[in-house]
Amino acid sequence: MGNPLAGILADLKAPLERDPAARGWLDVVLSYPGFHALVAHRAIHALHSAGVPILPRWLANASRFFTQIEIHPGAKVGKGIFIDHGSGVVIGETSEVGDGCTIYQGVTLGGTSLSHGKRHPTLGRNVTVGVNSSVLGAITIGDNARVGGGSVVVKDVPANATVVGVPARVVARDGKPVRAVPDRPQVEMPDPTSDAIVALRRRLDQLERRLAELERGGETEEEAWSWVI
Repeated sequence: MGNPLAGILADLKAPLERDPAARGWLDVVLSYPGFHALVAHRAIHALHSAGVPILPRWLANASRFFTQIEIHPGAKVGKGIFIDHGSGVVIGETSEVGDGCTIYQGVTLGGTSLSHGKRHPTLGRNVTVGVNSSVLGAITIGDNARVGGGSVVVKDVPANATVVGVPARVVARDGKPVRAVPDRPQVEMPDPTSDAIVALRRRLDQLERRLAELERGGETEEEAWSWVI
């Protein structure tokens, strides 16, 4: 995707803008495995695109050994990518990562098909994929979308949306919750499963109180069930 040198310079700038722990460009160059993996991939991808056999895969394997980040030589990676920490990140062959994306450790951009065509995800611009998330299949994650940590995404995600859960569901769009929940800090991601359990527990408490009233008041069974229904 574009000029490799421009991509490297943008990748160098990305941690300085998005990681408060970065202590300057020399710190990034010397100690950021995500940056190392991206620099290696840009050279490896150029060889792969030129049709060089075997060598790109071997070099990609060597890069994985040193960085613990696996990027297939065929993956298309945009500019200004930030792979934070990076251990366990896997980016499959037909993946496409747009400019300005942020990918945290343990993320998998994986395939769900044995076909030789497009089988890995496409990330739009400025997408954030949280720690230990899996984005699977030939799906599209829209620009500025956010994937919560530990999520498993198997369907397209619209632009400017936030998804969480297994399987992932949209919980916010354009910065606004898609359901009635109070505002919360960005680090506190909504949990739809937990909310559903709380609602069921509340309903169960209501039924238990009603049953106790029935036992004390002597209502008929038909009256009790009419309240429940």
